[in-house]
Amino acid sequence: MDPFMLTPDQIIALVIFIGVMVLIVTEVVHRTTAALAGAVLLFLTGILDFETGISHIDFNTLAVLTGMMLFVAVVRQSGFFEFLAYKAARMAKGNPWLIMVYLVIITAVCSAILDNVTTVLLIAPMTLTICKILEVNPIPFFMTQILASNIGGTATLIGDPPNIMIGSAAGLTFFDFVIYDGPAVLICLVVVIAIFYFIYGRKMSASAEHIAAVMALDEKSCIRDPRLFKQSIAMILIVAVAFMLHGQLHLESGVIALLGAAVMILLGRQDIEETILGVEWTTIGFFASLFIVVGGLAETGLITMLAEWIMSVTGGQLVVTMIVILWVSAIVSAILDNIPFTATMIPVLLTMQAEGMDVMPLWWALSLGACLGGNGTLIGASANVVLSSISTREGYPISFIDFFKVGAPITLVTVAISTVYLLLIFGM
Repeated sequence: MDPFMLTPDQIIALVIFIGVMVLIVTEVVHRTTAALAGAVLLFLTGILDFETGISHIDFNTLAVLTGMMLFVAVVRQSGFFEFLAYKAARMAKGNPWLIMVYLVIITAVCSAILDNVTTVLLIAPMTLTICKILEVNPIPFFMTQILASNIGGTATLIGDPPNIMIGSAAGLTFFDFVIYDGPAVLICLVVVIAIFYFIYGRKMSASAEHIAAVMALDEKSCIRDPRLFKQSIAMILIVAVAFMLHGQLHLESGVIALLGAAVMILLGRQDIEETILGVEWTTIGFFASLFIVVGGLAETGLITMLAEWIMSVTGGQLVVTMIVILWVSAIVSAILDNIPFTATMIPVLLTMQAEGMDVMPLWWALSLGACLGGNGTLIGASANVVLSSISTREGYPISFIDFFKVGAPITLVTVAISTVYLLLIFGM
């Protein structure tokens, strides 16, 4: 992209986007306020009309977020999360580092089976309960869970929204992702857990008194509503299977999430007004506004220009194109959002496929780059924003810079591992 060849509309859209990002990074105002202001400016400057701006909102993503927040709000009333928290803490014999490892593995696995947003919503209450018992700071736990959720979600078709989009466009199945993305994800997870030990594990400790308190816990005493507890377990399994089979069921993941929430609200017989308060509405507003801001880049052609530039610099060489797509996807997905960038790249790859090029390696490069790149910044993926919002609400704010200091290096390491992996699979 030549900055001197940009049109006035492109310059305005780019300036607004950069301004929003600066406000988010510096935290001068709340990130939702910054994104909303950017969306309004795009409307006022005429870059987007209202209908076009709204069309860029991914309502399926918002439906998944809202539905699962409602779902979790009801499940929480059964004591299910406290039960799991006590169980995990006792299995780890009260050792904070082992508890962190267990929760990282649980988060990664659940993110692959469900999706990463649903997983962090389920894991967060457990984490808070454990940390309160041990009287330790929950931020390191939340940080590792955010990163693990994005890594685990990369392994399957339903784990992260970009994979859902790629699978639909390329005709890839749930098990195609497990076979091709799965090994890279497993290697990344093992390496990242080792890194977590050096960042957090060596500093973790708990007093003998608190460890004894953990071992004295009775997880069964946490079950406040036995009937709702059993229903919660059944519904979590049903929703997980439904997410896995959403293609065969011809249902969007957002519909499944909302349906699961509706059933839980009915079964739980909860006060609907109280349940609705469990939704992080500022998070929903942030994503809706951010989609519009990124839509300004898309409508003015800036994202398309970026995609075309990627293709031009590789000279059509498959291996070079694969590596460029992997790294650019990771970098851009950390800064923008992996959903609109993936949506832009899919037509490019389909065009190359129509011209006779073997694009299968490129699909996996796009998947690994877009999903793993989400760990680069606090706004790189939905799970990051959701869990950081929960942490902030509980009195433990995670700043953009603090997240970047850990997330960016982890992203570089995992994308480097993916580079070697793709070269071994497709480059030799």
